[in-house]
This record gives sequence, structure tokens and C-alpha cells, in this order.
Amino acid sequence: MSTVTIFGTGNMGTAIASVVAAGGASVQHVGSADDASIRGDVVVLAVPYPALAPIAAKYAGQLEGKIVVDITNPLNFETFDSLVVPAGTSAAAELAKALPASKVLKAFNTNFAATLAAKKLGPVNTTVLIAGDDADAKATLAGLVTAGGVNAIDAGSLKRANELEAMGFLQLTLAAGEKISWTGGFGIIN
Repeated sequence: MSTVTIFGTGNMGTAIASVVAAGGASVQHVGSADDASIRGDVVVLAVPYPALAPIAAKYAGQLEGKIVVDITNPLNFETFDSLVVPAGTSAAAELAKALPASKVLKAFNTNFAATLAAKKLGPVNTTVLIAGDDADAKATLAGLVTAGGVNAIDAGSLKRANELEAMGFLQLTLAAGEKISWTGGFGIIN
């Protein structure tokens, strides 16, 4: 049985936990104020973007060799008009620089918590897009997700996190502007 450590106990952390637990994984939740010993080989950072750097600094040693999943959308939440990372890069790329001994992936940022929990987006199955440079790490995360009843697609190298974050930005601004619901979003039909 796999163990997945999830930083964050909000809607996304809870929804991701429900998916991986449905597939048989054990889940360790770590709150933002916790001082934890990380048990999982897969670590999901279901936290706001500004929390990535402090977590990376505090837990770098414990994250060595582990799969670290960044789900953040580095959106300017004051204006909702831009991403806060430099053009051409991503929050995931920044995290990979801070954690060079970890296998950093970008995933879940184009999903809303409700569609992960329901495992459906309207009439289609929810799909998690996964970007990263380590094929085995992507396959491991995809296996956890699909075992839990959600589809997964390899979206390419970690460079694709830039586009995934742009998609997440668009989806969030549409929902915040009440153009789509928080139970909606982008779906993939194969």
C-alpha cells in the first residue's frame, strides 16, 4: 500500500485525499502549522502558492528522493488579472529549483475540488493532467489517481506546467467571475 502525504487540509487537500484513499493509498495529512515527519513517498502540496517556498525550505531534507506534487496556481488573488511568476516559467519550475533532489510534478491545478470529489465533470470523468520530467514519478501519480477512479493524462515535461498554470488561471477567473460554476471546469473527452 502506498502512503501519500498531503500538506493542506482544505477543499483540495481533502478531495485529493479522497481520490487516493479510494484507490487504496494511506493518507497522512499535514497542516500548515504542523512540524511533521513525512511518511509518504508521494507528497502533495495542496497549499496556496506563497506556502511553497517555506515548505521547501523547512522540509527539503525529508523531500529528497520523493515525488513532490505542486497543485498551486500562482494567481494574483488581489487583482485576478495575472500570474505572479515570471513569464515563461511556473510555480512548479521554481519548486523544482528549490528541491533539486526531489521529483517535482505539476498536477491537480486544473481541477476544482468538487470535480475531484465527485470524480465527474458533468457527464465525463474528471481528468488530472500531470507534467514532470520523471516518467516513473508521473506513472506513480497516474496510478494512484486512476486507482481512485479519476482519469490521468501525461501532459509532458515540467515545462508544460507553464501552460497548465495558464489553464488554471483561466478556469479560476471564469469561476470567480461566475461565468462557470465551481463544480464545472474544463473536461477531456477521449
